[in-house]
Order: sequence, then structure tokens, then C-alpha cells
Amino acid sequence: MAVTVTVETLRDSRPDGEGNTGKITTKDSRGLRVYLASPFFSDEQIEEVKRLEKALIANPHVAEVFSPMRNQIEDLEFGSLEWRQAIFKNDVDHIDWADVVVVVHDYFEDKTDAGTAWEMGYSYAKGKPVFLLQEKQGVPVNLMLSESCKAYFVSADEIAEYDFSNPKEIKFYGEVF
Repeated sequence: MAVTVTVETLRDSRPDGEGNTGKITTKDSRGLRVYLASPFFSDEQIEEVKRLEKALIANPHVAEVFSPMRNQIEDLEFGSLEWRQAIFKNDVDHIDWADVVVVVHDYFEDKTDAGTAWEMGYSYAKGKPVFLLQEKQGVPVNLMLSESCKAYFVSADEIAEYDFSNPKEIKFYGEVF
């Protein structure tokens, strides 16, 4: 059963409720729907996702956010074939559902998360505007990621104020590889 949670009920930790779809309803339906692509394998990454969720919730142009971190289909065995297929389908369906995709691109042990990079490439191929957040500065970005994003941000605070409904281009000018 799908559950949409409101801002008032959003918790600061991963939900453990059955059937949570990962959607966060922030306002009425006139705003945009956002897919939040991100790794969430370390405490640092989880905290970054939480900051970004809060920024998106605060953004007046955003109506709903889908955060895969909040939808791990707890009633299925982690890593099982059924779990993998359900997670993949749900995430792809929600990228298709979204108007825009916001991507967290911070390295974990000097590696880009392959799943997040895949979500970004799929989104770009589907014609979705892609926005990249990289809070860790001074590290190069893969040119396929830097060139496929509409705007590049270094802080979740920038995203809280950004006009996704009339997006201006913000290029990445740092080192690429």
C-alpha cells in the first residue's frame, strides 16, 4: 500500500513503516515533482540526503519529492531477486514520474556511486532536466556528469531557493576527467 507523508510527519531518519513509497508531499500539486538520486551507504551520505530533502521541501517550486533512501521495501529480503526487481522498477517508475531529477554527486572512497550515475544517465536520456549537488569541493567531476546537468550546486541551501520551474543554467567550471 502506497503512503504519501506530509512535511509535518517527515521524520529525520529512514522510515520503517511498511509500504512507504518514499514520496514526500510538500505542498499542493501545482509544483514540480522531484526524483532525488543519491547514494546512502554511509552516515555522511545519509546526512547529505536529509539536508537535500529539507531543501527541496522548503523550495516553493517543489510539490513532491521521491527519495529512494526512504523506500527500501522493508518487507522483502534485502538483496533477494524479488527485492532487486522491486527496487529497480520502483526507482525507474519514479524517475519517469518526476518532472526533474536532483542528483547528489559526492564521492565515497574516491568512487562515484554507479547506481546514482545510472539514474542520472537514464534521466538525461529521458529528457528530464538534471541538477547536480556536490558539497565536497576540490575534486574533479566526470565530464559526462558535469555536461549532462542543467545546474551545478555546492550547497543544499542553494537548492532551497532555486527556481526549478524556470531553471537557469549553472555550469560546472572545475576540473573534469
